[in-house]
Amino acid sequence: MTTRQDREADVWLSDEQLAKLTRADEGDELHSPIPMQMVSNGEHMPIPQTEDQQRVESRLKEIVDAASKKLNIGRRAFLAGSGGMAAGFLAMNDVYGRFFDVHEEELFEAGARAEHGPPADLFVLDDQLHMVRSSMAGPQVFRAFAQGPTAAATSAFRSNPFQVAGEVDELGNAWAVLNRQAVGGEINDSIFHLMHFLKDVFFDSQTTVGLLSNATLGVFPPGGAPGTTRPPKNVTEGQAAASLTAAQTAAVRNYVNRISGSQRMLAHGQVYPGVPNLDFMEQQIHQNHPDSWKGYTVATSAKVDFDPDSLMRMWRLDDEKIAYPTYQLIASHGEQLARHPGFFNICIHKGFSPAPLDTPEMGNPTDVPKAAHDWPQFNFIIYHGCFGGMTPFLWPSPGLSNIRNGVLRNGEPDITWTTQFAQTCGRIRNVYAEIGSTFGGIVITFPTVCAHILGQLLKHFGEDRIVFGSDCVYYGSPQWQIEAMWRFDIPDNIRREFGYPELTKRAKRKILGLNSARLYKLSGDADISRHGVYRPVPRDYDTQVPLKLKTLLEFPGLTGDVMAKARDQYLAMGAQPSHTRYGWVRTQV
Repeated sequence: MTTRQDREADVWLSDEQLAKLTRADEGDELHSPIPMQMVSNGEHMPIPQTEDQQRVESRLKEIVDAASKKLNIGRRAFLAGSGGMAAGFLAMNDVYGRFFDVHEEELFEAGARAEHGPPADLFVLDDQLHMVRSSMAGPQVFRAFAQGPTAAATSAFRSNPFQVAGEVDELGNAWAVLNRQAVGGEINDSIFHLMHFLKDVFFDSQTTVGLLSNATLGVFPPGGAPGTTRPPKNVTEGQAAASLTAAQTAAVRNYVNRISGSQRMLAHGQVYPGVPNLDFMEQQIHQNHPDSWKGYTVATSAKVDFDPDSLMRMWRLDDEKIAYPTYQLIASHGEQLARHPGFFNICIHKGFSPAPLDTPEMGNPTDVPKAAHDWPQFNFIIYHGCFGGMTPFLWPSPGLSNIRNGVLRNGEPDITWTTQFAQTCGRIRNVYAEIGSTFGGIVITFPTVCAHILGQLLKHFGEDRIVFGSDCVYYGSPQWQIEAMWRFDIPDNIRREFGYPELTKRAKRKILGLNSARLYKLSGDADISRHGVYRPVPRDYDTQVPLKLKTLLEFPGLTGDVMAKARDQYLAMGAQPSHTRYGWVRTQV
C-alpha cells in the first residue's frame, strides 16, 4: 500500500483510502446542523453512512423542504437558523424514537424555542462545578470530548479520546459534538481558570447557584514525568498536587458571593479519611466552613497509620476504622448547620473509575448501604450515579449491548454499577443519586442508555432524590446540559416495558435544582430580581478579584514555588523532622 509522502503512514490515511473518500465539506450538500454520517479527521477510515442515518437524512430533507417552502426561504438559510436544529431533532425522533421534546412550531416561530426550551424562571443548582488553579493545566481531554472533531484544530486530540477503537456511538458517530457553544474554541490551560469559569457558569448558562467541587485525586510529585509520580504520603502532599485546594475552593465561593451580594456559590470541603488526617479535617471546618463534603473512594486520600513514609490509600465508605472517625468528626460539628445547612451532605464520587475493577474502592456501590444506615444524620449523595465499571468510562457500549441483548438484573437492563446502585440503594431514604458527566456524556451519543439510566433512577429513587451536576467547566458552559435535560424524554415504549416513571417537567425542575435547594436549604426562586435572593454576578467581576485571592489561586507572577508553599503548610500542621539518617557510621576504632 502506498502512503502519502507528506504524512506519517501510521497516523494518516493512505492514498488508496483517500481515493474512497470525499471531503466532508464538499460531500455534504445538505449542511445539516447534526452530522448525517460519520466524519473522519483523517486519522481513521470512516464507516459508510448507516441505514438509520440514511433514514434520518431522508426525513430531515422532507421536513426542511416543507418548512423552507412555507417560509419562502432557501434550504441553506433555513438550516442555518434556529429551525434547523429543531428539524434535526424531529428527524431523529422519527427514526430513533422520541427522546427529545421538540415541537413542529419551532420550525417556523422564533419564539417557540423559548416557549419549549428551558423556562426563564428555571432554578438550576449545579452541584458539580470544577475549575483549576492558575498554575496548573486542566483536563483538556473532557473539553476535547465535548467539542467534537473541531478540537483537532485547537489541541493535540485527533480523535475521540473516549471512543473504543472501531466503534461508533448509538447514532453512528465516532466523535459527536456535545457542546455546540464550544465548537471551534481554543483548548488551552486558561479555559479552566477563574475568569473563564465565571463567564461559562454565570453568563453563558442559566445556572442560579453553583457548588464548586474539588478532587483529592492528585498524585505526587505533581507534574512529574511518567513513572516518577506516586500516591501522596500525607494531606500536604495531596493538597500540593490537587487541581484546587480546600482553601482555594472556599475562597472562590466567598469572592463570588461577596461581589454578587447573594448566595450564588457553595463550596465543598475535601474528605481525607483516617485518624491521622483528622487535624486537616478540623482545620477545614474552622477556616473554610464547607457547605458540604466531597470524597473519592478511588483516590489515594486515606491515611491508615502514623508512619510518615507510608503512602495514602483508597478507601471504602463502610470502613469503621478508616472512614467512621471522619464521619464522627463531621457529626460533632453540628453547630456549622446554622450557617451551612448542607454541612451533613456527604458527596461521594462513585463510578467513572480509572480501571474496571469490581470493588467498592473503584466505585461498586456495595459499601453505600451500611454507611448510610450507620450514619442516618448524613445525606450520602452518590456522584455520577455509580455509572462506570468499564473502560473507557464515557463510551457506554457495554450498557447498550446489554439493553439490546436482554441482559437483565432483576428484570431491568444491566448498566454496570448504576442498575445495581438503583436497585440496592434507591429505597434508602438518605441516599441520593447525582448524574454529573453520566447524563451529559451520553445523552447525545447513547440516548437509549441515557433513557434507561434516568428511568431506573426515577423508578427506584423517585423524582425527589435525583440531583443535577454538569462537571463543567471541564465540558465548557453547562447550558447545553441544562437544555438537554429539559428537552429529554424517556420513550413511551421503554417506560411501558420496564415500568419507568415519566420524566415530567415537574421532575425535571426538581432534578435541575429544587432537590438540591432542599438539601442546602436555599430558596428555589430563580428570579434574581425578586427580593434580591440571587443577584447577578457583576459583569466587571474580573476587576474585583482581590490580590489576596489572585495570590491564593496562583495567578501568573503572584505565586511562589509550589513545593516551598507545601513545606510551609506541612510545618504549620505541626510536623516534626524525623532526623533519620541513611548509610553507615563507624562504631569501632
